[in-house]
Amino acid sequence: MIQCFKNIDNQTVEIDKPEIGSWVNLVPPFRDEDFETLSESLDVPIEFLRDSLDIDERPRYEISDNVKFIVIKTPTENNSFNDSDAFYITIPICIILTHNQIITVNSFDNGAIKKFLNTFQKRHPDKKNMMVLKIFEKVVQNFLEFLKEINHTRNQYEQSLYDSNSNEDLLNLMRIQKSLVYFVTALRSNEMLMMKMERTNFLALNEEEREFLQDLIIDTSQALEMANVYTNILSSTLDAFASIISNNQNQVLKRLTSVTIILQFPVLVASVYGMNVDHIPYANSPFSFYIPIVFSLGISVVIGIYFARKKLF
Repeated sequence: MIQCFKNIDNQTVEIDKPEIGSWVNLVPPFRDEDFETLSESLDVPIEFLRDSLDIDERPRYEISDNVKFIVIKTPTENNSFNDSDAFYITIPICIILTHNQIITVNSFDNGAIKKFLNTFQKRHPDKKNMMVLKIFEKVVQNFLEFLKEINHTRNQYEQSLYDSNSNEDLLNLMRIQKSLVYFVTALRSNEMLMMKMERTNFLALNEEEREFLQDLIIDTSQALEMANVYTNILSSTLDAFASIISNNQNQVLKRLTSVTIILQFPVLVASVYGMNVDHIPYANSPFSFYIPIVFSLGISVVIGIYFARKKLF
């Protein structure tokens, strides 16, 4: 679906077709005829439009026939029905700069473009470089917000795991870990993209715009560092829980082994006195039933006290 927006008297107005100074936003569902129509009407290489369909597209930039093409990664919630998939994934946003328009292509609905749309009335479409940087800014903000949400969710699952040792909580922590892997990879690629754009001055930025890009690089580095810290904390937590579970299992097995040994002696005494042979001690005594019971219980108590002193329980 093709959406076209334009600023008229500081108001964001949706228009029917692209005009000079407008913003063209492509959102799912996509149709091949939409790509072909837009490519012909705006003189944009159709490959630039179709590249956004690849969810694994890496952040990069290139130029063809004076049309600039930029790909940057942004986070979004994962709508997969698989319970083992990550809570969040990263998707590409393709930004295309023509002579008269700025075009964005999204493979999925995402918060960065929504935030940009909400502030579009403050933008100046003729300043396409600043509009690109503002999209970058919304992407960085999205990463920071998702990282804070991930950290809060991680703390909740960890606290629940302390109380119950639930397998579901462990699975959720693993899903968070997968999300952080996506974030770290995307943030590192985004940072390299921005640094390369600053070094080559791909957008021909002025001094003010270059300073703004430098601030975005710093914010991206901060988000990357946060993602790395959360990843390390989560990895350490999962390793600690694995050690705790293994230690608890060893304690249970040790207790079961001790109980088995203690119960083995009454079984042995009962087996001896249960033999159908002559001359069993105290066989003719009126206390012949109680003697083996007391004897076996005495042995069990002595062994139990010994194991208790050795802290084998």
